[in-house]
Amino acid sequence: MGKRRYIAHVDMDAFFAAIEQRDDPRYRAKPVIIGADPRGGKGRGVVSTCSYEARSFGVHSAMPIGEAYRICPQGIFLPVNMEKYEAVSRRIYEIFYSFTPDIDPVGIDEAFLDMTGSFHLFGTALQACLSIKKRIREDTGLTASCGLAPTMMAAKIASDLKKPDGMVEVQEDALLEFLHPLDVRRLWGLGPKSEAVLNGMGIKTIGDLAGRDVDRLESVLGKNGRHLWELANGIDERKVEGPSEAKSISNETTFERDTSDRTIIERELISLCEKVSGRMRSGKLKARTITLKIRLEGFHTYTRSLTILSPTNFTEVIYKEISALYDKFDRKGKRVRLIGVRATGFSGSEIKDSLFGDPADEKREKVHSAIDLIREKFGEGVIYRAGGMQ
Repeated sequence: MGKRRYIAHVDMDAFFAAIEQRDDPRYRAKPVIIGADPRGGKGRGVVSTCSYEARSFGVHSAMPIGEAYRICPQGIFLPVNMEKYEAVSRRIYEIFYSFTPDIDPVGIDEAFLDMTGSFHLFGTALQACLSIKKRIREDTGLTASCGLAPTMMAAKIASDLKKPDGMVEVQEDALLEFLHPLDVRRLWGLGPKSEAVLNGMGIKTIGDLAGRDVDRLESVLGKNGRHLWELANGIDERKVEGPSEAKSISNETTFERDTSDRTIIERELISLCEKVSGRMRSGKLKARTITLKIRLEGFHTYTRSLTILSPTNFTEVIYKEISALYDKFDRKGKRVRLIGVRATGFSGSEIKDSLFGDPADEKREKVHSAIDLIREKFGEGVIYRAGGMQ
């Protein structure tokens, strides 16, 4: 495998729910469920995350919020407070960067860290990971679980084995011994359909998969068959890529009731465009491709995209394009259940498309900067764009 690698996967434990339990003593040791309003079991939307106390009732992330209420009516249901969670996330990432510059952010609450070139500054690689966990607890009052392994996949699996507050180290010479007894569903990238196919072939564990003929697996699963076989045999040369570019920035909303009311949909589209553009400006990014996501009644989901000539992070420009995409979309008389906005194809916001600045763009930048400063200081709810007020 060449030079020995030390890859850590750090995953915050029940992140959103843990923050709420930390901030309000009434919620501690209680089943806390973060997501949409359950409305007595008739709510729309899904569970964003939940505390371990709620998980003991069978509640889990991405579960319909109404179902979560039915199986855990005594739960404490709270809305997502993304502004607060992102602030905590930024502090956690500051801790990560104090240990290594080689980080691949997976999300707001987890990341891969390549400790190969820096662990010696903190003792052994294991000691470095334990120090990261300790710093997170001291600085934020939260716990994280960590996996340390020679490959990204093994590190991710290891971080999940002893939650919450777990630490699992996988030595290079014990990699296959670690992987092979585990259920095959733990393989990173194995979907439910492929899992069912493998189970039908009598493949239950990662070891079962590792021992099968790779050509046979390719004939059944295509290229993914070889990829999964390699992972099962400990072959994973993927590198921890730095956060050079976000691949996409998106926000979406599930309506409380399916709707075809243009005013309601337009209001939500404005709000979503503001959120996406604000996140781009925060990350000093501009996007060239804008995508509209629509889920109709009956759960049929569609996307419509367009690429614009000049990258932008202006709310009004994004909304203009998104609104045009919505107008062109034929709903065939069906009502809308979910609406979403996504931006991709990023470049740095400092990059100019022309040697000559556009006065209108300069004015827009000043307006957006002023709005962003107000929201940063006083919160999201203090200023609204016309048409976007709830």
